[in-house]
Amino acid sequence: MFQSRVSVAILMVIATVLSRILPHPPNFTPVLAVSLFSGAYLADRRLALVVPILAMFVSDLYLGFHNLMPVVYGFMIVSVLFGKQIGTSMAKSFGYTVVGSVIFFVVTNLAVWATSGMYSLDVAGLSQCFVMALPFFQNSILGDVVYSGILFGSMAFLNRTVFQTAKQSA
Repeated sequence: MFQSRVSVAILMVIATVLSRILPHPPNFTPVLAVSLFSGAYLADRRLALVVPILAMFVSDLYLGFHNLMPVVYGFMIVSVLFGKQIGTSMAKSFGYTVVGSVIFFVVTNLAVWATSGMYSLDVAGLSQCFVMALPFFQNSILGDVVYSGILFGSMAFLNRTVFQTAKQSA
């Protein structure tokens, strides 16, 4: 069983890296979904934390490093910990995905506003920062929901079919 979990982890890293470097709509990636899924399904907490961080780091080697990396990577770690709360619940996976998308949007845009120098450090600048980020948020939440649906939905299907049959055969 450990080998299959490691194989799943390796596939998630590869798929996440590819989803970030191949052409895609801005912010439509499985990063949050993989973080939540890793937390929910990888029993080894270290492996669960390594999967999304390694995927981001490898793709950032290609895409380039940026000033918000500590904020983004920190949120991914928090997302893995949130994933531990999901278990096998599809409703929880959807809820944590939506809430995670909103929190990520707020936290990263607060960081952009506070550190980039692109916006005035007042309410008008903060408002402008969030308004300018809305198109990215639409893609981000859509990508998060789609990829979480694929990951958690596939696992739910496998648990009801393939893995259930394997248990009955054993």
